[in-house]
Amino acid sequence: MKKVFSVLFACLLVSVAYAEPAADSCEAQAVSKDGKPLAGAAKTAFLKKCNADKGELSCEAKAVSKDGKPLAGAAKDASIKKCQADSGLTEACEKKALSKDGKPLSGAAKNKSVEKCLREAS
Repeated sequence: MKKVFSVLFACLLVSVAYAEPAADSCEAQAVSKDGKPLAGAAKTAFLKKCNADKGELSCEAKAVSKDGKPLAGAAKDASIKKCQADSGLTEACEKKALSKDGKPLSGAAKNKSVEKCLREAS
């Protein structure tokens, strides 16, 4: 009996060690046919499709009331903003808000860049 539990425990450890985290799986799969990582619009499109195939809804799709009806107006905007903040998407977009020479953007340029990034992600 002890051997059976030892073998089961060993199998469990091996399966956990080789399990790929669900959140990173689409990111890890975002490579071109020649093995290079995707970038820009190709990566965004791939991640959007991959997440949709896995059933991970965008923040816009999650903006529904308690009775399942789609939200509208300020309620929808607030729901989307909270969802993006909870998922860390806003912070990721802020990190990507860089000028052509790699310097961080500020002010209206940063806001516009972050808004565009969030729109593309949802």
